[in-house]
Amino acid sequence: MKIIAVIPARYASTRFPAKLMQDLGGKTVILRTYESALQTNLFDDVFVVTDSDLIFQEIVSNGGKAIMSIKEHESGSDRIAEAIENMAVDIVFNVQGDEPFINKEPLEKVLDVFRNDTEKKVDLASVMREITDIKEIENPNNVKVIVDQKGFALYFSRSVIPYPRETNVGVRYMQHIGIYAFRKEALLDFYRLPMLSLEASEKLEQLRYLEYGKRIRMVETSHVGIGIDTPDDLEKARKMITK
Repeated sequence: MKIIAVIPARYASTRFPAKLMQDLGGKTVILRTYESALQTNLFDDVFVVTDSDLIFQEIVSNGGKAIMSIKEHESGSDRIAEAIENMAVDIVFNVQGDEPFINKEPLEKVLDVFRNDTEKKVDLASVMREITDIKEIENPNNVKVIVDQKGFALYFSRSVIPYPRETNVGVRYMQHIGIYAFRKEALLDFYRLPMLSLEASEKLEQLRYLEYGKRIRMVETSHVGIGIDTPDDLEKARKMITK
């Protein structure tokens, strides 16, 4: 299998504009993320795909590989699909551009899903972690996922799922972590198929895959990623770099 990582990188983030070009210990956030992905040694190639000349030049001028988006895109999956449409690849990892401290363990677990999927029953693989704090469970910014006995996703929601009508029945609440890997064909199907009502309602792109019958295999991790969504997050990351 040829396995690549693609880092979708929008310049105009809603909550923290230009966050990917902020300084983080002498390097930009996006450059650190790119270098961290390379250093895992899990991928045959790593690309940044972006709508920004600044981000493109930042990667290329530092010896990296970047691709300019041709169209405007609503989601990271769309941006990646356009970039890889004519590449000879099998598995595509979506690496978040605002997570410069990449942990190898969950990426390896996701990769193992495809290594063991000899019958090609898995279209996508992604990551979840258990949450127990009621505020975390009820927070709509924490996307929850429920799975079947074989670990395939049944549904994703910003709401509390399952609803706790009965307690003490052994239910575990699982938060979806935004690490994805796709078979190329599944990603291109997503790109070509229109958004349906569940995705439009919850504003969760992974629901498009489920609505069209794609199979998403979830793996569990205890690792919590460190994303940079706000200026406060950036300051925390800077302190980590200087430790």
